[in-house]
Amino acid sequence: MNTKDSELLSKPRKPDWLRVKLPIGEDYLNVRKIVSEHKLHTICESGNCPNMGECWGAGTATFMILGNICTRSCGFCAVATGKPKPADWDEPKRVANSVKLMNVKHCVITSVDRDDLKDGGSIIWAETIKAIREISPATKFECLIPDFAGKWDNLQRIIDVKPDIVSHNMETVRRLTAQVRIQAKYDRSLEVLKRLNDASVRTKSGIMVGLGETEEELMESICDLAAVNCDVLTLGQYLQPTPKHIPVARFVHPDEFKKWEEFALSKGFKYVESGPLVRSSYHAEKHVF
Repeated sequence: MNTKDSELLSKPRKPDWLRVKLPIGEDYLNVRKIVSEHKLHTICESGNCPNMGECWGAGTATFMILGNICTRSCGFCAVATGKPKPADWDEPKRVANSVKLMNVKHCVITSVDRDDLKDGGSIIWAETIKAIREISPATKFECLIPDFAGKWDNLQRIIDVKPDIVSHNMETVRRLTAQVRIQAKYDRSLEVLKRLNDASVRTKSGIMVGLGETEEELMESICDLAAVNCDVLTLGQYLQPTPKHIPVARFVHPDEFKKWEEFALSKGFKYVESGPLVRSSYHAEKHVF
């Protein structure tokens, strides 16, 4: 047996419960048209999300602001890494106009990390939130934010405009953070969520499983999030986006996801979304309560 055959045999096979439907339908095509015409970036496309067909088919999308090139090179993420283009100050109004055109009741805004900018992109973040409120006031929305490198004045700009819910993902357990998220810090992410909660902002975080974490480590991370009063938790299966990214250590059965959902709810989370295909913005409209 050669090395290539040996590697193929050692990789876990993708199970049937991870199959997704191909994106089809008029609503899906309408969303794609709006995204294309208004030169928008979506994490749905850049992140190779398995739920893009379902969400776009329902007329919703997660917009990614501040470009589509990230200054960080996380080991799990399909978004391109490199030198980003200058910030586009017309982007907030363009995103807000698109939200109104799509006539969505709930939208999600996220961004790449912009460690190259002094404000970490927080000014464009705040302007985007204000523009959506002005142009589409009936729309509720979630902001999935970076850690702003721990520069708390930048985080304060988000707090000041009071989004309906702010999400910041832990992504993985403490031991694997340096490998999976590279420039991020586990305790800094907990501090982001703590500061948001201290300011009476509804919070949410997400963890991927199947990266090699132990049951005890996952329990610890869930308890750490509960300790900073995080309101909503999402748990989903990690899927390797390209051969260059971290390989999947194992595929977690849906029954195990159910067990973690029950454990998290017992720790005080108000809402838990747990399943193989769950991603941070999946069913996001349910998380505003």
